[in-house]
Amino acid sequence: MKTAVIIARFQSPYLHEGHHSLIKQVMSNHNKLVIVLGVSPIKGSRKNPYDYYTREKMIKKEYPEVIVLPISDHPSDITWSQNLDMMLSGVFPAEQFALYGSRDSFIPYYSGKFETVELPEHGDYNATELRNQFADKVYDSTDFRAGILYAYHNQYTKVFPTVDIALFRNNKTELLLGKKATNNKWRFVGGFADPEDANYESAAARELKEECGELEFGGMSYETSRKINDWRYRSEADKIITLLFSCDYTAGEPKAQDDIIGLGWVKLSEIPQLIDTGQISDEHLELFQHILNKYLKN
Repeated sequence: MKTAVIIARFQSPYLHEGHHSLIKQVMSNHNKLVIVLGVSPIKGSRKNPYDYYTREKMIKKEYPEVIVLPISDHPSDITWSQNLDMMLSGVFPAEQFALYGSRDSFIPYYSGKFETVELPEHGDYNATELRNQFADKVYDSTDFRAGILYAYHNQYTKVFPTVDIALFRNNKTELLLGKKATNNKWRFVGGFADPEDANYESAAARELKEECGELEFGGMSYETSRKINDWRYRSEADKIITLLFSCDYTAGEPKAQDDIIGLGWVKLSEIPQLIDTGQISDEHLELFQHILNKYLKN
């Protein structure tokens, strides 16, 4: 008799009735069952919040006799199929397999050598909806707090990309600068790039309008990039790296918005004195130095 293989993700906080029905149906037709869990290359995402070890323990608690193995996602369906076949044949060299999945599972993408069996959907269950039900719940338990630690300590160290904008006018002799409530010193306006931004240039244009109002300006030109010593991340492993862009002002009245509490046009020739007197944000000093070196004419 062939060994049954269920290939799925099981990205839910518990095994729901659909999972149990699937597993029990397959086990009723086979003496041996292997569950292969898809593993994302992204650690700790909203779509794939549970790593292999967490899902393996969840399954083994309910079905201790089941063997649970991981397989990494791959951009090539052909290579993924080959990897799956090699793993199964390598772990169980004398076995033949029947691979089980639903209509929307791996089956349309699998090109390997083993038989595939399509199973009907077992109930109207949605893993995303199940995850959302638990996403904002807080529990007073050691396990809950330990789970938070596990999640954060098993992520890659992150870089948060931001954009800053040097908006010039009067033939690049003046800059529009801003001040924030948390740091009442002159700085470039800007902010975090969003996943919805098409590119960093569009992120810079969006941030400029969000913080300075409906201004009109020319195209964005890349200037430089720097790691920013942001006060929020000084004691964290995660850091901010910003990309500085420049553009030319054409029309509109600057209006301080979002987290900017003040705006002002500053002559480029006055910035060295502002630096000397501590009126420029320390976080942006290297960015200002780049602009001065490039555009300030002696």
